[in-house]
Amino acid sequence: MDRAGFSGFALPGDRARHVIQAVADPVVAMGAVVVALWMRFEANMPSDNVHQLWWVLPLVGLVQLAAGWSQGLYRGRWRFGGFEEVLALARAVALTSLVLLVVSLVVDSRPVPIAACVAQGFITLLVTSSIRWSWRLVLERSMRPTGDDLTRVVIAGAGEAGGQLVRSMMRNPDGPYLPVALLDDDPMKRRLRLLGVPVRGGLADVCEVAEAAEAETVVIALPSADASVIRDIAARAGDCGLKVLVLPSVSEMFGSTVEASDVRPLTEADLLGRRRIETDLDAIAGYLTGARVLVTGAGGSIGSELCRQIYRFAPAELVMLDRDESLLHEVQMSIEGRALLDTRNLVVADIREADRMAEVFDEHRPQVVFHAAALKHLPLLEMHPREAVRSNCRGTQNLLDQALRHDVDLFVTISTDKAADPTSVLGCSKRVAERLTAHAATVGRGEFVSVRFGNVLGSRGSVLTAFRTQIEAGGPVTVTHPDVTRYFMTVEEAVELVIQAGAMGRDGEAMVLDMGEPVRIAEVARRLVEQSDRTVDIVYTGLRPGEKMHEVLLSTAEQPRPSDHELISRVEVAPLDPVVLIALETAETDRLPDALRDLAVTPVEHDEPRPERSSRGR
Repeated sequence: MDRAGFSGFALPGDRARHVIQAVADPVVAMGAVVVALWMRFEANMPSDNVHQLWWVLPLVGLVQLAAGWSQGLYRGRWRFGGFEEVLALARAVALTSLVLLVVSLVVDSRPVPIAACVAQGFITLLVTSSIRWSWRLVLERSMRPTGDDLTRVVIAGAGEAGGQLVRSMMRNPDGPYLPVALLDDDPMKRRLRLLGVPVRGGLADVCEVAEAAEAETVVIALPSADASVIRDIAARAGDCGLKVLVLPSVSEMFGSTVEASDVRPLTEADLLGRRRIETDLDAIAGYLTGARVLVTGAGGSIGSELCRQIYRFAPAELVMLDRDESLLHEVQMSIEGRALLDTRNLVVADIREADRMAEVFDEHRPQVVFHAAALKHLPLLEMHPREAVRSNCRGTQNLLDQALRHDVDLFVTISTDKAADPTSVLGCSKRVAERLTAHAATVGRGEFVSVRFGNVLGSRGSVLTAFRTQIEAGGPVTVTHPDVTRYFMTVEEAVELVIQAGAMGRDGEAMVLDMGEPVRIAEVARRLVEQSDRTVDIVYTGLRPGEKMHEVLLSTAEQPRPSDHELISRVEVAPLDPVVLIALETAETDRLPDALRDLAVTPVEHDEPRPERSSRGR
């Protein structure tokens, strides 16, 4: 393996190094015998000991060579200059000293005293390990990045990930980054230096440290940090004009070694949805593995991710239903790596058609249903409320009717935070869907639950996707109000918790996912504009009809109770008899929003809580 030159000479490759070490170690061991004797006899060695060196030294050299070979020192078994190689070296030296000691005890003339045998081992180990460390130091310096166009970076995080990142950057001579400082809040690391790169302060000192080190970029090397920590560092760095890069989260890294190539720009998930979810895989597998599972809205953001995650648990059959054939093509491609559209498990159908839903259930007889199909764009549904009733209310009831007829084991309705104290047609229609699901729980054999959460990052038509599109087009970026806040979670996190909620859901209840802290949309827009390196204006358009300034996950009338998962709580949902849908569907269009709201805001009764059932799959 060729190495770059250093201080005017070229470093030998690995094979040449092994040969040199195979020669140097025995020579050092033989020289250590002479030094040990010289020290033992205070520079006045007896002539008998001197005369016996003719056979003692070759013996020590041969034994050292054989011992080193047996430990893999000259065969490339160990990382050069690493801890494992030094341990192997210590074993080889100890073996050589032991042989020398035994020979000296057996031979009557005692060619090497016991004290000198021990000293010889320590001297050999000291010199040979020093040679290796010095060689490694020269090698590492030869591999450091050079050039006038290097990006000087401050690395936030001096833990395992930060250390691996420094090593990767400092051992890449062609790399674009030169780490010049580290940041860490751990006071025990304030004097730490990694390959010569010092820790110069805490995370809050990013601007001061970057200015002192003449750095223009900060790399956040905290894979396990949540979004609030990332936002705080990014905000501080942005205020002083630093470019911000980041290492992927723990879930993205999959335990792999950190490399400089892993560094990337911040994403919405880093700023808003980074959180590690602990999942009870046994409970999930208990109700999904070997089951017939139906997912409605399978081509949507939530539905497609549901399909991908459910597929990992080996269901007996995964039925993916959507009215958009192109989206079904995409989800099959993402799961199976092919999209021939040649399986009956791909179902093109509309949940608003009761007869068609009956056909689907008769053919596939699902045991578990995840109902993610819905209309979700608030402004459009304000203008067309009857469509919300047809899809979100009647469509849900069509599925519930078939689930009751076929005695499904579990039915999960995907709801939204807009269903809590609803003020929009969308929120009211989803609250009605929760109540219809609760009613099915009172008459059905299986379990019927709803799962409520807020915005998911990267979903089709989401505000963040709109911001990216507007920035790429040169702006302006439109925000409804400077103070408006929303909850955000990555689609992977949301779906993982949805599946977990299915394992522990209680009949008729709504399972509410912890979305973390709400985020100011205007602040997110500003951060995305800063990352784009473009001059883009932010324009405030005002709240739209039915839109809230601040979304909530729980209504004022709801009393949350804990579940078996710290990020999932439970609330009672008042059942709604589906017979009322007839009056709702026949109401005048101008009266429809009010009629929908009347059905949505019925207070929850808490007199008789439903009996608790054991968690599914346990």
